[in-house]
Amino acid sequence: MKKVAISVTDAARNFADCVNRAHYQNVTYVLLRNGSPVARLVPDGEKVCKGRALAETLAMTRLSDAEARNWRSDLASARKVLKAPIDKWR
Repeated sequence: MKKVAISVTDAARNFADCVNRAHYQNVTYVLLRNGSPVARLVPDGEKVCKGRALAETLAMTRLSDAEARNWRSDLASARKVLKAPIDKWR
């Protein structure tokens, strides 16, 4: 799948073309505002990994001791950087 970075302004000006390319050419658009990613326009058929599927796959995966240590370290680093989504409806 091809990824294309595009400004929000350019995406708005060429919205129909972006939608058609996403659908027919399997292109994902990363929308930028002031050079920073703010949203994505993705093809509907794109596979998304859900938390439950990831947990089930990890439960069946056997890692060596070194791989398990690396996984634990990567997970700890990710938890420090990533933030939980904010529920704006509360």
